[in-house]
Amino acid sequence: MTRSNPTRIAVALLAAGALLSTSGCGLSGGAGDAKEAERTGRVAGRITFRTLQLKPTFTAYVQGVIDAFEKQYPEAEVIWEDVPGDGYNEKLVADAQAGALPDVVNLSTDSFQLLGDRGMLADVAQLDGALAKEYVPGAWEQFKLPGRGDSVYAYPWYVTPEILTYNRELFEKAGLDPDRPPTGVEEFFDCAERIAAASGGRYSAFMADPKGRLPGDWQKMGIPILSEKQDRFTFDTDKAVEWVERMKDLYAKGAMPKESLLKSDDINQLYGGGKIVFGPGSPGFVKDIKQNAPQIYAKTQVAGAVTGKLGHIGIYAQSLGIRKDTEHLDAAAEFAKWVTNGPNQVEFSRKATIYPSNAQGLADPFFSDRGDGKDAETLARAVGADQLKTAALDANTPVQWTNQVGDAVVREMQKAIKGEQDPRTAVQKAQEAANRLLAAAAEK
Repeated sequence: MTRSNPTRIAVALLAAGALLSTSGCGLSGGAGDAKEAERTGRVAGRITFRTLQLKPTFTAYVQGVIDAFEKQYPEAEVIWEDVPGDGYNEKLVADAQAGALPDVVNLSTDSFQLLGDRGMLADVAQLDGALAKEYVPGAWEQFKLPGRGDSVYAYPWYVTPEILTYNRELFEKAGLDPDRPPTGVEEFFDCAERIAAASGGRYSAFMADPKGRLPGDWQKMGIPILSEKQDRFTFDTDKAVEWVERMKDLYAKGAMPKESLLKSDDINQLYGGGKIVFGPGSPGFVKDIKQNAPQIYAKTQVAGAVTGKLGHIGIYAQSLGIRKDTEHLDAAAEFAKWVTNGPNQVEFSRKATIYPSNAQGLADPFFSDRGDGKDAETLARAVGADQLKTAALDANTPVQWTNQVGDAVVREMQKAIKGEQDPRTAVQKAQEAANRLLAAAAEK
């Protein structure tokens, strides 16, 4: 994400869900605090609709969607509020405690849990269960909660898939075939080792960033993150130890920028400056490089994401939740469906580097057009859309892997990668810490 580009900032904040962590937040009371609203069969009344940092870039688009809805349902009125990204989680908590949640609220796969766990969101599977088949694989399931059966607590909105981006020229210099990119984590590490040996310290293969790589790498290696009952973490395995050992070895050999282990460097600047081979796995990143580093863009190649043993990818999804005790359930539910329908999602995707969660929308020719096969941005859009056809829930971060859990695991991984702790000890201590946090959360 280029920090000076407001369009990309607005979309990336939403798509990545980075600002919407569940750590350190709590609501008083438990599930059932909010009274369940009931349908009346009449789409009428004034409802509030909250989005995250879409103004002013997407004002015309969103207002157009609202105007069309109000024309279709003249007895309904939508009051749109757009809020900054900073402190969004805190605002959700404060509003929930004060009984002031919007009727329709933009949530990520992280933040929906914050409200869904406390019974603040309507079960949209109960409201519109037949809609499940209209979404791409994995999108509907993103908004389920452990132990809640088939209940779904938000309408999927837009999604972003994983892809692989890399500098073709640097890939070739390492003696690697740019038309045969890695497809598994171990193979990815093999490529990184070759790159480190060939670079002479002039550039690196990828960012260390354990927080960004886990638990995804482990899932793709077939490592079980949770028990079958999803009540404890189970990643303390030989395979996880192998991952740490490999990261430690690659780090020592210069396959990763040293500073990227402990802090988040601007990967766009590093990739755009030819200092790193593998870029972020996001179609939006390719657009940024095209705008800001055209010389590197000309050398950029895209491919399907590393999938490993899972054989499919995760997706990063945004959604629209419905306040459980809204006074105008029909209007809120119909509006959420209106915003997330195929045509409206396609139009939004044409204005930003995102994808519809709606399967009919994803089938639009816009997403399959590969052009002449040479333009990286066009290819990235098509590759991303193709990846979404096999996206699935088990490739995504489980809701139990909160920011607190991630931080606890990363602390142990950093020590081991730097050589300050034995890899096996690091994995064992990481699992113990994660399970303590999970147990504490279950007691609340």
